[in-house]
Amino acid sequence: MSSDVILSVRDLETEFMTDDGVSKILHGVSFDVHKGRTLGLVGESGCGKSVTALSIMGLLPKPYGYITRGEILYRGTDLVGLPATEMYAMRGNCISIIFQDPMTALNPVYSVGRQLNEVLELHRPELSKKDRIAYSLEMLRKVRIPMPDKRLKEYPHNLSGGMRQRVMIAMALACRPDILICDEPTTALDVTVQAQILDLMVELQEETGMAMIFITHDLGVVAEICDDVSVMYDGRVVEHANVYDLFDRPQHPYTERLLGLMPSLNNDPKQPIDIKPINPALFPEFKG
Repeated sequence: MSSDVILSVRDLETEFMTDDGVSKILHGVSFDVHKGRTLGLVGESGCGKSVTALSIMGLLPKPYGYITRGEILYRGTDLVGLPATEMYAMRGNCISIIFQDPMTALNPVYSVGRQLNEVLELHRPELSKKDRIAYSLEMLRKVRIPMPDKRLKEYPHNLSGGMRQRVMIAMALACRPDILICDEPTTALDVTVQAQILDLMVELQEETGMAMIFITHDLGVVAEICDDVSVMYDGRVVEHANVYDLFDRPQHPYTERLLGLMPSLNNDPKQPIDIKPINPALFPEFKG
């Protein structure tokens, strides 16, 4: 393994037990995550992107989901089959994840401060209660949440979607992980807030040097934030390239199709708009 590869997924196969029998979701997924770089996992809904993330984190629903084959090597340690206590200590400390919907990821009956405090109690036991509060305030400031001392006492339902996602980012980065997995973290946000969150994540990556796995179906986001891209289809990685080669010289027909679906100013409109001249008599207040 190259010295700058901190996570290597090799021939990963994951299955789920269903009412109709065993269903294989991942069919030999392989990719590398390099230090300080962002890998985009791209593909349509149902192609296996989120299952790949859950497999890496050891969060597959038990007993229905399980890994049947392959390796997930984090700095040379295979996470597949790692004892639960060791995986529990590593999750959030070395590898963190941000989910798509922060409202379901955050505990609705705990305040923001309590949820940040739990992360620090687990992974930073050397900190005193006073230090944990100060550290939590600093993390909220880092993710640009206004009035952080007030927000620590509030509950998730008191916050906007963008602020809840910022809280999730603060929790994920509290222990300065090597790798941050982002499972479509901006899908539920409007475009202006989405742009702010993406800018924030790039800035925090440059500051901490962490690697990121960014899961999305939005190729516009890929072009903006990713260094490398793995295109997934039907539980397989069908193409891997750096972001420039992917957009300039796609090799797989599925990748070409995805790129062809991106909106372009050069494309003809699907439905021409019939603009009729305005009758000036209807708007006498406007002259000329």
